[in-house]
Amino acid sequence: MQLSNDFEVRAAPERTWNLLNDVPRVVPCMPGAELTRVVGDNEWEATLHVKLGPISLKFLADVRREEIDEETRRVVLAAKAREAKNRGSADARLQSTVAAVDGGTRVEILTDLTLRGAVAQYGRGVVPEVAGQLTRQFAACLQRQLEDEAPVASEPPGPEPVRGLRLGLVALWRSVIGRLQR
Repeated sequence: MQLSNDFEVRAAPERTWNLLNDVPRVVPCMPGAELTRVVGDNEWEATLHVKLGPISLKFLADVRREEIDEETRRVVLAAKAREAKNRGSADARLQSTVAAVDGGTRVEILTDLTLRGAVAQYGRGVVPEVAGQLTRQFAACLQRQLEDEAPVASEPPGPEPVRGLRLGLVALWRSVIGRLQR
């Protein structure tokens, strides 16, 4: 599944690029995510908590920076995640680019996502809408970090699970409305 999301922040491209490549600072901005271990300069382990109605999912993810191009401000991350109770897995390849726009920065994220097992059935049909909503939350958090000059706490609070039922219902509603408008 191919996903394309973008957002703009009110900060210089250099500052935005530096923040996006500081994985320990960025992971807490991802809804439901928690950095669990820094393996190396380009490898990390993380958990992602997702709640879809009565179903709680916990993904264990290995993330690796595959490419980084400082000149074009392009980075490629690969993530392999497995659900902790063996209900499925996910592989993702994320390509992010940063560019200057009207006194700020535009971040574009292209994601190639593969879901397997029961997890694929839980998310079928709502993943693009949910990804868009999560991207907006991520962008708002990045904006707050870019505006806040105070140092970020070394121990961020634990992650709040992604509330998939609400996101899923919004995505379902938009899907129904979109089909009715055709």
